Amino acid sequence: MTANTELLTVPQVMARLQLGRSAVYDLLRTRQLASITLGRARRIPAHALTDFIRTRLEQEAAA
Repeated sequence: MTANTELLTVPQVMARLQLGRSAVYDLLRTRQLASITLGRARRIPAHALTDFIRTRLEQEAAA
């Protein structure tokens, strides 16, 4: 991870994906969306969110 990697909070990811809290935590739990834990806080690297969206777009295009 580079020093300038942006870390997003769950509410920020909720807003960007327009999903509810439980849906975002389901993505984290099933490891579809990568995250790190800092103490009790869960953070999602911005590049992990970008990768998740890219993967989903590719899956949709292939369907």
